[in-house]
Amino acid sequence: MKPAEQCTVGIVGLGLMGGAIAMALRNRGILPAGRGSGRLLACDTDAEVLAAARTAGVIDEGFTEAEPMLKDCDLVFLCLNPSTLLRFMKDRMAAFKSGSLITDIAGIKGGISAAMEQDLRQDLDFIPGHPMAGSERGGFANAGRCDFRGKNYILTPLKRNKPENLEYLRGLIHRLGFGRVTCTGAEEHDRKIAFTSQLCHVIAAALIDCEADTDITRFGGGSFEDLTRIAVLNVPMWAELFRENRAELLSRIEQFEGSLDALKRLIAEGQGEDLEERLARIRDRRAAMNQEN
Repeated sequence: MKPAEQCTVGIVGLGLMGGAIAMALRNRGILPAGRGSGRLLACDTDAEVLAAARTAGVIDEGFTEAEPMLKDCDLVFLCLNPSTLLRFMKDRMAAFKSGSLITDIAGIKGGISAAMEQDLRQDLDFIPGHPMAGSERGGFANAGRCDFRGKNYILTPLKRNKPENLEYLRGLIHRLGFGRVTCTGAEEHDRKIAFTSQLCHVIAAALIDCEADTDITRFGGGSFEDLTRIAVLNVPMWAELFRENRAELLSRIEQFEGSLDALKRLIAEGQGEDLEERLARIRDRRAAMNQEN
């Protein structure tokens, strides 16, 4: 791969994350507007979004059809939901420039990794990825809210990936602002993400679902707001993630239900000492998680 500053980079899907990646490439000097030989291109079905991004100097050129863009790109970020991504790769596999490096941002990796191991063109390299960043408000208009600084990024490399491309992508991710890049298998990713991401969204949704009083925020002091911020979610995307990772997510929901039932029982039985001991263990475990970070 050429240095990033000399690459033509393409982003497919200029929504929240696609827009945030484009802005990071621009604002962090990786592909600065008007300087160097590199170019930043984007493809999206919304021509108005593309026009806004170009007017703002976020991209050099926009496309509503992917094929004319893909033939020129050295590096491509696929910022699509899992099912849309798989259809995109199936339908447009022939359009990619030979030797190009492809990555994605989808929130589950099992199906994508398996499909790319089996079906990817031999002259392409696809490294599945998942940036652990975002905002509850979606779309390109909110991409500026998405701060990558110090955030986690997960890669689930394929057996066929070229080591030099993996190192190249790791370096670029750090340049985008991410603090830590973790490489793991797709299965472990989906198991752990079911807990750290998908279960959290289920809990936030359930909290809102169990209370009909929309004025209850008058009694909020921060805890409610912190716990339910992510309930303002991209419904089609999260519903798909829940369905596609259902086995792991259901296991995590049951694990959570067990802990909730245990706390409920201690509260109901008035076991003050046991309740305090359990809460202290929980507090100490969370503090240990902070130390790990």
